[in-house]
Amino acid sequence: MDDASIQHLTEATREKLRQTVSKIERLEEEKKEVAEQIKEIYAEAKAFGFDTKALRQVVKLRKQDRAEREEAEMVLETYLIALGEA
Repeated sequence: MDDASIQHLTEATREKLRQTVSKIERLEEEKKEVAEQIKEIYAEAKAFGFDTKALRQVVKLRKQDRAEREEAEMVLETYLIALGEA
């Protein structure tokens, strides 16, 4: 954007831009806080003796549709068999 383009922005447009940026910044901060909370929960789980790598995998798998997950597992199993790993 050049200076002429910026000057054509109305005050309402500038305010909307400021609000949008503010919302994004607030949400980024909330995302950081949630990430810290998740990290703490994994630390608690580890203290209880849970395998955090396995927990992360379980969380990832539960996000997937069952059919999608089963298909991915079937492909993985096929590849392992082909490589002589299964």
